[in-house]
Amino acid sequence: MKTTFDILIENLDLTTHIDSFDSFFSRKKPLFIEGDQELHFKYISALDKLAFKAPVKIEPFNTMQNHLKKHGVLRFEQIFELLKLIRYFRRLKNSDFEGIIGVWLKKIVIPEAFDEIDKYFNEQGLFNESMDENIYGLTQRITTLKQELNDSMKRLIYSKKLSSYLVDTQIHYINNEEALLVRGGFNHVLKGSMIGRSSGGFFYIVPDTILKFKEQIRNVNQLREAEFYEYAKRFSQTLKEHLPFIKFIDREFDRFDHYQARIHFARSRDFSIVKSVKESVVVLEGFEHPALQKPKPVSVDFSKNVLMITGVNAGGKTMLLKSILSAAVMAKYLIPMKIDRYKSRIGSFKRFEAVIDDPQNVKNDISTFAGRMKQFAKLFSQHDALIGVDEIELGTDSDEAAALFKVILDDLIARKQKIIVTTHHKRLAALMADRDDVELMAAVYDEESRTPTYEFLQGIIGKSYAFETALRYGISNTVINRAKEVYGDNAERLNQLIERGSELERALKHKNSELDERLQSVKKEQLLLKEAKERLYQELKEHQAKLDNEYEKAIKTAKEAAKESDSANIHRKMNEANKNLPKKPIEPKEPRSFKIGENVKYRKQRGVIISLKAKEAMIEVEGMRMRVKLKDLKHTQPLAKVKPKVHVSTQVQKRSGLKLDLHGQRAEEAEENLDIFISDALMQGWDEVIVYHGIGTGKLSYAVKEFLKRHPSVKSFSDAPQHMGGFGAKVIKL
Repeated sequence: MKTTFDILIENLDLTTHIDSFDSFFSRKKPLFIEGDQELHFKYISALDKLAFKAPVKIEPFNTMQNHLKKHGVLRFEQIFELLKLIRYFRRLKNSDFEGIIGVWLKKIVIPEAFDEIDKYFNEQGLFNESMDENIYGLTQRITTLKQELNDSMKRLIYSKKLSSYLVDTQIHYINNEEALLVRGGFNHVLKGSMIGRSSGGFFYIVPDTILKFKEQIRNVNQLREAEFYEYAKRFSQTLKEHLPFIKFIDREFDRFDHYQARIHFARSRDFSIVKSVKESVVVLEGFEHPALQKPKPVSVDFSKNVLMITGVNAGGKTMLLKSILSAAVMAKYLIPMKIDRYKSRIGSFKRFEAVIDDPQNVKNDISTFAGRMKQFAKLFSQHDALIGVDEIELGTDSDEAAALFKVILDDLIARKQKIIVTTHHKRLAALMADRDDVELMAAVYDEESRTPTYEFLQGIIGKSYAFETALRYGISNTVINRAKEVYGDNAERLNQLIERGSELERALKHKNSELDERLQSVKKEQLLLKEAKERLYQELKEHQAKLDNEYEKAIKTAKEAAKESDSANIHRKMNEANKNLPKKPIEPKEPRSFKIGENVKYRKQRGVIISLKAKEAMIEVEGMRMRVKLKDLKHTQPLAKVKPKVHVSTQVQKRSGLKLDLHGQRAEEAEENLDIFISDALMQGWDEVIVYHGIGTGKLSYAVKEFLKRHPSVKSFSDAPQHMGGFGAKVIKL
């Protein structure tokens, strides 16, 4: 069933906009953020200055929390939904944000128990079976049985005894069972169960050997599921103990989700977020209604109690009314929109009413005017509402309606209602024009092209241009001229005066707009010059203060030196004074360049460059070649030629005694560390080492294997024994 808010959104043509906004939430939730909107806007503004990724879609925790309250056992899928949230907050905390966002995230302390559970799940939410040897073995057993099942089925298909009974050599899946399609008489050569018949009268048979494999797979799978269930029980018990924290983090995530959805929606459409102010005003600058394809930006000052919009048919009066209401609704709920947020000011209203559609209802035997009266009757029971009424005199005589609605509007104003009214007729506008709290606005019509401009002028009553509109849509000049005669000369003269006033107002508005643009440009230049002057003056003061402080320290130290009687102390003090003196700026050094054949120093070793690349080089050190980074090399003098006398007494064990742990590293980082590790191992005389990379997603393991295949100093490598890491480690022979 549609709520009052849903009906309001439909009436204002905001449904598509709100649906697009909803898609940015990680969870489905109401648009309004409970609590202090001022505080929420402060957090949104602070978060908008930071770079961060949107969270993944996360299911609500209501069902999970109820299960835990009743000591239930959660499924792995439910547990992983919680872990996704925990992982996201952990990444946010690791970003080391400053300001109020950093303070907020520091208050969220994640218990260590969640880290213990988290290591059992990979990025896709699957249980990491390598963490449990028993489960891993059962999974391998299932894989082996499935392979044996497939091999057995293939042997049956290609056996000579059965070939004459087979209809085809395909494996048919009937009710999730692998079956063969055979002819009658198959029972002489094949034992199995019939699970169906084909349209051609043949039989679908599941061989007994396949059924045996299936039974074995089911048994092993039951053991595996039992192991999983034990883990689920253990995890659920841990989460039950931390239920208060789960409720807390769930609430904090919903709050963050409100913030991030608004920020990412605004960034994706170049929208702005405007906070409603504690005033009864609506000042819009550059607002564009999201339902329009190529809208003209709306600029309107609705500071008074009533805004009366008159003028040409199809000139945009209704859309202006919807724009004002839409902007106020979106500001109240902090929903992003296209607007100049620096020049706009939108008040806060308790309620919104859009009296737009024709209320006539045949089923309830109610006329248009009667329906309007019912709608207005509801407005008298409200206070502090923003109300929009389209075609206020709809359904009755305009002169009578003008008198009636004048009194109704007077009463609603007394109840502190803020009202936007559109009308074709000038009678009501004329009656309301003498009030200081009524703002008049007219839709502009282009006489030359005989089309509405969808622009508005404030302070005047607009002409309806009924004759011009009829002419534009095909009514003949003869009919229009006769209608003008019936209408009367005095009324036509009044319309001409209205039109002339509109033209003068339009010309004045154009001149004022040009002057405003020039004034804004001058003010902007003045502001930039002032800011530059203040910035340079501040930098000068800071630099001067720094120099004064350094000279003062140097002079103080020199004075202390003069008081010393011991020459050694005097020298020491004078050296300290010299250090405190301001130093001349050091010019940047030219980047070091190397050539093939040059003598270089790598750490404590000296060698010669054999080949060069963009960022690395191959050097020869004591007959051994190594690939190193250029940034790690230094120029050095060649060693004096001395007849080498080498005495080797080091004994190296032929077993892995040197280890490198690459867990948690990226592929590039791991390759660089592995390269240095192998070079150091060769220099120290090791001929066999071990590297730990883990199993994980397999990306790091693949990168290590590919690197070892390319390395010129690696003779061979293989997976480590099970007790030394198994698939998660490599034994390397150099």
